[in-house]
Amino acid sequence: MSVGVGAELWVRAEPFSYGSLPVAPHPRLNFTNIKKIVIYAKNKGSAGYPKLSYSVWKHIACNKLHLTEDLAWVYFETCYFLTNDLSPSERADRDERFASSETQEDKNQLRFQYSVDTLKFVLFLYIQQLYRVSLRASLVAGDEWPTQTLSSLDLDGRSTPRGSKSLDDHSHLVFVQTNLAEMMELLSDTDSGSGSGSSVDPGSIGSVSLAAVEALGFIIAGTAEKSLEKKTLMPLQDIAVLQTVIYRSGYSKATRTFSSRSFQLWIKDFLCQNPYSVSACIALGTRLTWPFAAEESGGGGEHTGGGATSRSKRGKIATNAHVVPKEHVVGNKLIIMSQVSKQTIARSSGTLERSTVKIHRSHYSYIYLLSPLRAVTIEKCRHTTVILGPVEAFIHVSNCENVTVIASCRTIMVSGSTLCSLYLLTPNRPLLLSGNDTILLAPYHTHYPPLSDQMTRSGITPSLNLWDRPLCIGPDHRDDTPIWELLPPADFYTFAVPFQMEGPTKSIPGGLPSRYQRAVTQRQRQIDSWQRTVKEAGLSREQRKEFQALVENRFHVWLSETGHKRELDSLAVPLQQHDSS
Repeated sequence: MSVGVGAELWVRAEPFSYGSLPVAPHPRLNFTNIKKIVIYAKNKGSAGYPKLSYSVWKHIACNKLHLTEDLAWVYFETCYFLTNDLSPSERADRDERFASSETQEDKNQLRFQYSVDTLKFVLFLYIQQLYRVSLRASLVAGDEWPTQTLSSLDLDGRSTPRGSKSLDDHSHLVFVQTNLAEMMELLSDTDSGSGSGSSVDPGSIGSVSLAAVEALGFIIAGTAEKSLEKKTLMPLQDIAVLQTVIYRSGYSKATRTFSSRSFQLWIKDFLCQNPYSVSACIALGTRLTWPFAAEESGGGGEHTGGGATSRSKRGKIATNAHVVPKEHVVGNKLIIMSQVSKQTIARSSGTLERSTVKIHRSHYSYIYLLSPLRAVTIEKCRHTTVILGPVEAFIHVSNCENVTVIASCRTIMVSGSTLCSLYLLTPNRPLLLSGNDTILLAPYHTHYPPLSDQMTRSGITPSLNLWDRPLCIGPDHRDDTPIWELLPPADFYTFAVPFQMEGPTKSIPGGLPSRYQRAVTQRQRQIDSWQRTVKEAGLSREQRKEFQALVENRFHVWLSETGHKRELDSLAVPLQQHDSS
């Protein structure tokens, strides 16, 4: 679609992909009640508007909407992170303060010190409707059962299953186009809602303030340039008041407001596909081959591993890093990995740093991404182990089976997955959403040399780790049949990252919980005792050789039975080539 001269607008991916929880929202979290939140907040004075304090939101959420306090905090905390550009040190200091809070009352008092932009928060609450199942829409469409909108594009050319929109930028665009009028009413200064939640006449609201347009910039980005390469991104309100644009956006310099009807028509006319979306990356991105041998670093400092299978089966890996402006990499720079099958891929590079990674349909693979990342989606993967560098924002595990994730991250959420193991270092409670079964939780259990420095750059501190306190959200959770459990210490082993890298980290950040450390220590004592027994057995040289051969033979049998032989074989060739280059 041609957007004409003067501007190009698109829907930001991150608020929808990671801010909208992939679970049907609480029935009371609807348009009518969200509109009431705006009115109530404005009546609470400085504690409610233009910044909404957590104390006011907690009262609204728990006493009026009947949300749980835990869910109220999840919404508030997620919006706070997405709408505040905090430095890594500020994020770490905030976590340190929560870690030092000894009682729940101390934690509540600390939470009460925080606030979010009121208008951006109501938009954040509204976009939770992305996953609401509509009976009326299903009836109009002629479907027998309620359904979710299907994606128009998947990484392998097929449509995304219903209910999964983390890779579906088209559904984000359609949502905004369909619901723009209601969103503008939420942001307006006029209390014009009838409370019915029905469609709103774009001309009925009157005017739109600059503050409302700035809030809308939370979910809409844009540029005033025509060139696709290296676009200069601008805040929505800055674009809307450009001299070349105001005749379309309806801005009045005299009143410093916009005509609501003109503004909404301008948004709808100029909205187009996000140039930094998954589908755009697939269509226009650069293919990454990530070959067996080490590549020239080219300033990126890349460490390369690869699989033992042929290159034709390596899967599809692409990035849009070459078109994203350096000052706007957050939430825009993508790396997409699709259909990686029976591979071991290891990477640490400048291209990876602060990127949003989508791992899609990976089967029987080991994936090491050992750079600080922005966000990661692991979708429709099976029998795969993913080891990640520090993730400063979100991890979403969706529709996976037999997947192991080893990561330090700010937030992780899991939906539609079964038989998955999560080894975590996270300052927020893991979110277990709908459709999960048999989720195993364990403490973060690995390290590699630059890890501590990467965690500092990502704003993640080891002093606060809530890995063992998951929060179950959704109607299909029952206390008598929990879908998660903690890994028994007897089954716990540390994980070694098998690559040579430079850095000061010599141990697991923050150490292990005491019961897991005792299990590791006891196992090491058993190994030491066995080694002493062998040493003191007085075996002859021939006996030692025979005994060693028996042990090695049994070890190789164990490697084959457990599947670890394939993992080691896939590591051996590329590491030898890397060492000899």
